[in-house]
Amino acid sequence: MACQSDPPMTSILLRRVSFASICVLGAACSAQAKVPTYGYRIVHTYPHDPRAFTQGLICLDGYLYESTGLEGQSTLRKVDLQTGKVLQRYDLAPDIFGEGLTNWKNTLVQLTWKAQTGFVYDRATFRLLRTFHYTGEGWGLTQDGAHVILSDGSSSLRFLDPQSFEEIKRIVVTDGGVEVHDLNELEYIHGQIYANIWQADLIAIISPANGHVTGWIDLSGLRPASTQGNSDAVLNGIAFDAAHNRLFVTGKLWPRLFEVALVRKSASQK
Repeated sequence: MACQSDPPMTSILLRRVSFASICVLGAACSAQAKVPTYGYRIVHTYPHDPRAFTQGLICLDGYLYESTGLEGQSTLRKVDLQTGKVLQRYDLAPDIFGEGLTNWKNTLVQLTWKAQTGFVYDRATFRLLRTFHYTGEGWGLTQDGAHVILSDGSSSLRFLDPQSFEEIKRIVVTDGGVEVHDLNELEYIHGQIYANIWQADLIAIISPANGHVTGWIDLSGLRPASTQGNSDAVLNGIAFDAAHNRLFVTGKLWPRLFEVALVRKSASQK
């Protein structure tokens, strides 16, 4: 979706990125004034399993599909949106750390963090159909109708062939010429790639053509109060309901999932 999404649990929060710290990067600060910045309005709040270490999240046919992480706890789930009830579940092997998730035709595609292995499931039955391999770490995953798009925690996004999973191309994400790192859980919305920035309350909106950031979403203040003392419980999870034009966000170990509407900030609010 994408980790702690990825550093070891013992060193999970040695640093935290903030919206203000991105501006300090010099060239990026002037760029921030040019690209739109959005806040949010909560449209609706839904229950979410507070034990789910959310790594990937998608919305299909009115249901949520979720990949969760942590060794010994990683799962693939089908979730009822209204109640948060897990309707279907597949448990990964205890040595596997689940990561990003997307759909491709009638399948679900799931990444792992360090195993360099991905899984393809039948969407209806969760039957494992095949595995595939990639180099490096797996964090977030989405698809644009032609490619599967993978993040690995760096500033790069890889575009993979959805059948062979061979890399077709990659882009480097930049804002004002400054690379944007820690790209995590992904969602493809209206021709743009939305990416959680790990350990930040930020989502970058990215052009798939050139990697340029075309907007920022600042979700400061959304995190539930009950998670404030848990450094693992960071924002991570973006799902888009294309049928009803609804945007959902959540975080690791969050007890709530939020439907939000974006509200553009004025220049004085950035």
